[in-house]
Amino acid sequence: MHAVAAERVALLWQLAWNEDRLWCSVYRHQERLELTVESRQAIIVTEPFDLEPRAVARAQALRDALKRRGWKEAP
Repeated sequence: MHAVAAERVALLWQLAWNEDRLWCSVYRHQERLELTVESRQAIIVTEPFDLEPRAVARAQALRDALKRRGWKEAP
């Protein structure tokens, strides 16, 4: 998925719409953390991530917005 070797440290959520899947993960790249929203085909969003309540709330707000548009929790 990533060009640079990275370690996934957290999976925040997974959503599904028919056969499509999205997931939001936090990866460690050496000394920094990065938030990604990914599908099977591509990385949709990537941004630096700080372990702060504000950053986690932003990821949850994105999840909630997608759910309002019809995405469902994925198993």
